[in-house]
Amino acid sequence: MSLWKFFLKIFAISMMTFGGGYTIVPLIREEFAHKEKLIRDDEMLELIALSQTAPGPIAVSTALLTGYKLKGRRGAIVGIVAAILPPLIIISILYYFYTWFAANFWVRAALRGMSGAISAIMIVAVYDLAKASLKEHKVFSAIILIAAFLTSTFTSINTGLIILALALVGIVAFRYVPKEKKP
Repeated sequence: MSLWKFFLKIFAISMMTFGGGYTIVPLIREEFAHKEKLIRDDEMLELIALSQTAPGPIAVSTALLTGYKLKGRRGAIVGIVAAILPPLIIISILYYFYTWFAANFWVRAALRGMSGAISAIMIVAVYDLAKASLKEHKVFSAIILIAAFLTSTFTSINTGLIILALALVGIVAFRYVPKEKKP
């Protein structure tokens, strides 16, 4: 895949997706892991997991890492530009027409309608990611998922700290705890 084609795919995904990174990420996965088959699905899931740990918007991090995986440093730069440019263009346009958009009944109705669709897309994305992560080490993954959910829901602990703590648990569990040998 050429850099230009990569740019156009990320640009189109970013331009046509509303709701932030968690709605864009499944589309990037679908495009490059399932349709184009340029990245194995397990590798794409690892890129997505790594994207979640990086500071900044997850859509930009995922585009950066996908570009890097496909085309090296130039692909990473192209991924960043392609992911950032559409929101920048849209925000610039909205700046000039904000008063009209804010007062327009049809625009407000369309945005309310999109929020329901965005919620559905996010639920599907979470389901797909959870299903993929539960393939191997089912019990451990389920415990980590439940612990993260309960901790973030019922405490005021910063989400970044929860992710860091659970990442350390995973590192210790898979790097330093001896594995059982199967007979």
